[in-house]
Amino acid sequence: MGIFERLLSIWVALAIAVGVALGLAAPSLFEFVAAVEWANVNLVIAVLIWLMIYPMMLKVEPACLKEVGRKPRGLALTLVVNWLIKPFTMAALGVLFFRFVFADLVSPADADQYIAGMILLGVAPCTAMVFVWSHLTDGDANYTLVQVSVNDLILVFAFAPLAGLLLGVTDLQVPWETLVASVAVFVVVPLAAGMATHHRLKRRGGNEAIERLAAKLKPTSIIGLLLTVVLLFGFQAETIVEQPTRVLLIATPLALQSYGIFAIAYGLAKVMKLPHAVAAPAAMIGTSNFFELAVAVAISLFGLGSGAALATVVGVLIEVPVMLSLVRFANRTRHWFPSAQRGERR
Repeated sequence: MGIFERLLSIWVALAIAVGVALGLAAPSLFEFVAAVEWANVNLVIAVLIWLMIYPMMLKVEPACLKEVGRKPRGLALTLVVNWLIKPFTMAALGVLFFRFVFADLVSPADADQYIAGMILLGVAPCTAMVFVWSHLTDGDANYTLVQVSVNDLILVFAFAPLAGLLLGVTDLQVPWETLVASVAVFVVVPLAAGMATHHRLKRRGGNEAIERLAAKLKPTSIIGLLLTVVLLFGFQAETIVEQPTRVLLIATPLALQSYGIFAIAYGLAKVMKLPHAVAAPAAMIGTSNFFELAVAVAISLFGLGSGAALATVVGVLIEVPVMLSLVRFANRTRHWFPSAQRGERR
């Protein structure tokens, strides 16, 4: 990696500081950007995410997608973690921290709100950003696409019943426009663009031409990530400054959940002897969250100024720093896993 990529954590820290400073200095600018949305999906963020994930979408080989079905263990791992483990550990940690550990620091009503927000995050596995984390760990682009696609399909049917069960709400209203729009914007559009470019480049210069373009676009991907961090922290600058203690309280169990889920998924992948290109994205999908959906549902159920909405927003704020630390860990532990060739024969 070049020096820019090796110092990515420093650039992210600077982007956080810049985002908070700009959010305080020019709140009207961020309000304008926040208003550029469709079905609760911010279109400016969408463009930046396209910049981040387009290099990975270039590597998707349509002819290889059918091969994923012959190697189902990585897919099974992410499904078990996302739907049978993560929602329940998130709910358990919410109850543990806000009804016991932090019971003297927040009111019972606020505690219930924060728990609700955590639950909504827990039942919404990542759709878009996981392509970024997979790309940064040299994940298998085809396998990651299938993992995300199957999770999105299950999300359509399982989100409302599972969230309703854990929240104790039987008439949970899912903002279907947000769900469908997010999948279309964050998966379908960049995938179509990437596959079209892939097809054109392969006809002209083969796989080498595709790899050259992907390498050239890598700095653009990282710039997109940094600008996304600036916007996310700029949007919530006032909350961070006005309620730093609440943000810290909510961030504590969320960070613990993230590292714990990653440890479970990554550890199981090691036991299963999955190749690193499958294991890393599988663990990242379970760790990351579909925060657009969680925030939209929290606002629709509890209100814009509710504690539940605040909890989902804190989930957004800690996601990038936490996930980058896990990306670095995954890259440093690549040797724990068999090569892709060995993994494919298993």
